[in-house]
Amino acid sequence: MALPPKFSGHRLPLGDVAASGGQQAVHTAELFLDFVCPFSAKMFATIAHDVAPALRKDPQLGSKVQIIFRQQVQPWHPSSTLTHEAAVAVLRLAPSRFWDFSQALFAAQKDFFDVSVVNETRNQTYRRLARLAADSAGVIIKMARLVGVHVSPTVVFDGVVAAEASSGWSADEWMGWLAKKTS
Repeated sequence: MALPPKFSGHRLPLGDVAASGGQQAVHTAELFLDFVCPFSAKMFATIAHDVAPALRKDPQLGSKVQIIFRQQVQPWHPSSTLTHEAAVAVLRLAPSRFWDFSQALFAAQKDFFDVSVVNETRNQTYRRLARLAADSAGVIIKMARLVGVHVSPTVVFDGVVAAEASSGWSADEWMGWLAKKTS
């Protein structure tokens, strides 16, 4: 799926690795993740802390693949909407900070579980975030729906759902899978 310029912050920055190959990455791994899903947090941590550094150290593989974070709002978790709208606000105001914000949000994930926010008054914040992010959040939900994504985490590789991808994978398993998929 294409990455609209206004969502460019969703692309995992790999630094000079992609440029070292002299061409753009030819494969795309899309990670559909929800900020209040524990399995999404686990997959995000492995990708951000282990796989991304490994791709940066391996320009041959790193130049073949791009990783895109696709926000997957889970409507059965009321706080999911709020966390994703906050991420869209960051994406619109400071796209280069999206992955850092996502890391911080996943690190504080339990603070945003439904049980933690059920008694909070958040209407003012919700209204500001909704005004800022309403159009973008709608597009994000539509993009996920159009490829049939309804649970998190879901990985789409080169436009096809990769059901074998797992939040339980280690960095080595991710690197092996990416190497196999890009060869």
